[in-house]
Amino acid sequence: MSNKALLEWQLAAGVDEAIDESPTNYFALKPTLNIVAPSPVHDITVSGNAKVTTVIKTPEKTPLHLSPSSANMVARELADACKTIAELEEAVRKFDGCALKKTATKTVFADGNSQAKIMLIGEAPDAQEDIQGIPFCGASGQLLDKMLLSIGLDRTNVYISNTIFWRPPGNRQPNEMEVNTCLPFVEKHIALVAPKLLILSGGTATNVLLKKDLSISRLRGKLYEYSNPYIDSPLKTAIIYHPSYLLRQPLYKKQAWQDLLMIKHFLAE
Repeated sequence: MSNKALLEWQLAAGVDEAIDESPTNYFALKPTLNIVAPSPVHDITVSGNAKVTTVIKTPEKTPLHLSPSSANMVARELADACKTIAELEEAVRKFDGCALKKTATKTVFADGNSQAKIMLIGEAPDAQEDIQGIPFCGASGQLLDKMLLSIGLDRTNVYISNTIFWRPPGNRQPNEMEVNTCLPFVEKHIALVAPKLLILSGGTATNVLLKKDLSISRLRGKLYEYSNPYIDSPLKTAIIYHPSYLLRQPLYKKQAWQDLLMIKHFLAE
C-alpha cells in the first residue's frame, strides 16, 4: 500500500492527528506534576532561609471527559430547558459531552420543514453528511428523496434528522454510550416537532427509540406507538429500511415499497 493510499485509509477511518512516531506504553509512565503559576501555592523551606515555591495545577475536567451517565444527565438538563427547535439546535451545537464531536467536521442537526407533520429519523451522519452538515445528503439521501417522492412527499413536507448528531469515525455504528448521550436531545426534538407520523429509518433509530432489539425485516410492515418523557400521547410510528442498506441490498426495495404504500395509506386517512 502506498503512503498516499495509507493516509487516505486512515482519514476514512477517522484518524485526525499523529500522536507519536512509535507506540507509547502510558501504563508504564510515572505521573508527573504540572508546575505553573499562579495557582494554590505551597512554600517549602530548604537549607538556610531560602524557600522554594511550588505551584501545582490540576487539569480541569472538560465536558468531553464526562462519564457516560454524567453526559446523559447534562444532555437531559439541557433538553429539559429547551422550549423551541431553535433553542434545541443551539444546545446541541454547543454540547461537548459526546466524544464524536471531536472527530466530526460538522454537527448534523436537521433538514426539511420543521412544521411538517411527518418526521423521519435516521441513524448517524455519513462522510457526505459530515462535510455538508445536512442529514441524508449523499447517495442515500438521493435515494430517500426518490422514495419520498414516490408517495408524494419531499423535504418541504417532511422533517429529517438523525439519532446521532456527529459522524462516528469510519462510518462505524454508534455505540451504546454515544446513543445514550444524544438520546435526550432526540426525544425533545421529536416532542417539539410533534409529528402526526414518525418514521424510523434503519436499525439504530428503531432499536433505540422503540426499544425493540429485532431486525428491520422482523419489525417492518406495521405501525407502532412511540412515547418518551416529553410526549403527552403516543405517536404513530412506521419503520423503513435505511436507504444506505437498500443501496447495498437492492432486493429489499420491494419490501421498502410496501412500507411506503402503508405510510401513504395512513396519511390519506
